[in-house]
Amino acid sequence: MSIKKPECLDIEIYSDDRGYLVPVTNILKDKLNKDIKRVYIAGNFGKGIIRGFHYHKKEIKIFYIAHGSAKFVAINPENPEKDRFIFVTSDRHPNLIIIPPGYANGWMSLENNTILMSISTSTFEESVKDDIRYDPYKWGDVWAVKGR
Repeated sequence: MSIKKPECLDIEIYSDDRGYLVPVTNILKDKLNKDIKRVYIAGNFGKGIIRGFHYHKKEIKIFYIAHGSAKFVAINPENPEKDRFIFVTSDRHPNLIIIPPGYANGWMSLENNTILMSISTSTFEESVKDDIRYDPYKWGDVWAVKGR
């Protein structure tokens, strides 16, 4: 696996007068060199809904916002003050958020009706056995969006 830390991967989009196409599986095969075992979709009806924190020792998760926008947080529980990542992504600037093993991670919708597509290297059964859950505020209010 070439991913050691969480990252936000810009993706190539092919568009024409009909719309656009994002070849996600090709990108992931090249980047991860791992098999994809599960794809699922999660929707948040409201702005500010938090999902997570989940931690996995083996599983790699990849997230794509199909509609709306979201804030992603990934924290290494062994070094939570220094080894943390925050990403914001949306359907207007699509990219992939890749979370390798060893990071507690979660996401918050920044708009109503945000839809997330999640891709995993583990089946649901494998993921449940590899899952440690943390309170989303364990490391403070990492979810706040502050005016600038």
